[in-house]
Amino acid sequence: MSSIGVQLDNVHARDINISGVTVGPSPEQLVAVLEARGLLAASEAAGLQRRTIIGLAVRLKPDVSDFEQAVTELERAVEVALDVIARGERGTSEDAFVNAVLAQVAEKVRNDDLDGGARTVDEALAELEAKHRQSQVVLLEEGVKVDTLRRDAVAVAKRIEQIVAAGHSADRPAWLPEFRARYNEFQADGAEKGINFSLSVAVELARRMAATARKADECGLALTLLGNALGQLGERESGTARLEEAVTAYRAALEERTRERVPLLWAKTQNNLGNALQALGERESGTARLEEGVAVYRAALEEETRERVPLQWAATQMNLGNALLRLGERESGTVRLEEAVAAYRAALEERTRERVPLDWAMAQSNLGNALVRLGERESGTARLEEAVAAYRAALEERTRERMPLQWAATQMNLGNALQALGERESGTARLEEAVAAYRAALEEETRERVPLDWAMTQNNLGNALQALGERESGTARLEEAVAAYRAALEERTRERVPLNWAGTQMNLGAALAALGARDAGTARLEEAVKALDACLTVAASVWPPERVEDVRAGRDETRAEIEQRRAK
Repeated sequence: MSSIGVQLDNVHARDINISGVTVGPSPEQLVAVLEARGLLAASEAAGLQRRTIIGLAVRLKPDVSDFEQAVTELERAVEVALDVIARGERGTSEDAFVNAVLAQVAEKVRNDDLDGGARTVDEALAELEAKHRQSQVVLLEEGVKVDTLRRDAVAVAKRIEQIVAAGHSADRPAWLPEFRARYNEFQADGAEKGINFSLSVAVELARRMAATARKADECGLALTLLGNALGQLGERESGTARLEEAVTAYRAALEERTRERVPLLWAKTQNNLGNALQALGERESGTARLEEGVAVYRAALEEETRERVPLQWAATQMNLGNALLRLGERESGTVRLEEAVAAYRAALEERTRERVPLDWAMAQSNLGNALVRLGERESGTARLEEAVAAYRAALEERTRERMPLQWAATQMNLGNALQALGERESGTARLEEAVAAYRAALEEETRERVPLDWAMTQNNLGNALQALGERESGTARLEEAVAAYRAALEERTRERVPLNWAGTQMNLGAALAALGARDAGTARLEEAVKALDACLTVAASVWPPERVEDVRAGRDETRAEIEQRRAK
């Protein structure tokens, strides 16, 4: 069986998944999704033509490769375009204002109130000046929308700087509170609503702050904000360029935010640097970046002590645990995994359920992940039992009503632990529980909502069903396993995530071979060979040699069985 996917939270509550190479969706595919959701017809009714929407989709191609991300970005672009159209239809009333002022002045003059007429003119001019600034801001805001449709983050940042400058005489508008508020707005929009372009704008706004910073404190702050936006954006992209930039930004910030001068800000920036290094390390085959991340987190803890800042100490312990867990997964021993468990348990000393219930649940979930990995390397079941307990504890706060996707992710991880336990026990109770947990996860992890998570859970469900089927005399469970694997392959395509595709093809081949062994014919066995051959087209060049050899042996054994049956 292929390895079971694990969803891991860090201090920002993000779920970590290592996916394969992605290929961008076509504009026609994106527009088809909008059409299926009824957005296309509504947009056309409001005056936004289909060809314009296709043009917006084309602009996504260079910098958005994930399908769901592209749909999200396109929906936002359509929303902005419709707002521009509506604004144009409403128009302004500046001419009416001028006409009214002229009428007032004429009335004053007719009544021989020349001073009053002059005051009316002066007041009108002052109001016009204010209105001019207001009109300038209105046009600049409209330019922000159009530049958003053009996906020109640099132009958006420039217009925002002009908007802030319109109401002030400061020579550095990027350092006015209004400018920082706009950075916060774009950064939050990108982080909370999943809009990558908003993070791109936040990056450019931070660059403007860095370019005009004068003091060490300003430089340190601007570079940290730049690193934050780059890091968040980099975590969503398949390459590593943004994450590398984030690391550079944080290292530069640390030259200004020194430990001697601002120890807590130094520690906070170290923590952020660790997050970027960890994200990079997850995408590389070696462990150097993860080792750096561990060292950086430990440095931060020298100032972020439990006595001084207990909750921040706990958050950094969590991040340290995540990096140690990733290192432990790549090493054959258990030392790093034991250290990860210790870090998570330390975090739970301050992240109590009474104090921060959702953070407590996150720590319990991550502790469960580390315990599962330890349990997989040990012969007993104690660690796996502890993992099950940790996941069940997390689910007491991560309820379906409160946070449905996190609930689903924890259900899936609970299924993984139960499946591992079930494979070591002679009965089927644990495997049945695992199947129930996976099916629960799929109630929220739908194909439409999170297609790759849905596919991973379908794959894991197939593994549990296959294990059950191998212990039962009938074929119903094996048939269900085959159906689950085939469902997973609808999203786990070779083009999108080749390594995951290969793993599920291998699992499918194993389930088909098990079915074929119980059939008199050769149809299932032939399907199994086809699936295993498909797996090898990718696996042969990237998987460890011993794993590839296992797949080949299984395929050759199945071929031999086919020949024996045909010969009879």
